[in-house]
Amino acid sequence: MKADLKRTNEPIFWLLFGAGGMLSALIGAMLVFITSFAVPLGILPAEVFSYANMQGFAPHLIGKVFLFAIIALFLWHAVHRIFHSLHDVGIHAGPLARLLCYGIAFVGTMLAGWALLVMA
Repeated sequence: MKADLKRTNEPIFWLLFGAGGMLSALIGAMLVFITSFAVPLGILPAEVFSYANMQGFAPHLIGKVFLFAIIALFLWHAVHRIFHSLHDVGIHAGPLARLLCYGIAFVGTMLAGWALLVMA
């Protein structure tokens, strides 16, 4: 017996969720530590995240790729988690919730990409 297999785009969203989760576990905690504790408490010098340093980091190709990966993958991870958590709060996620959640991630990703591309 051959079952009718239905095509789905769910693996793409799980891939983005997994990549965002891995990135947030590996890099997110360190970003929170640096920006919340290390610089304000003087463990790292304030020049690390100065405007001039960030202005020099962001326009560089490696800086753009890093910032895009952080923003886009964190965003996709968050909305996928929110989408699957809707059931826990009593909202049965249908096509509208799917479109809203993933649409927000898509628009945010496109805005981040556009902002990084126009950065000189």
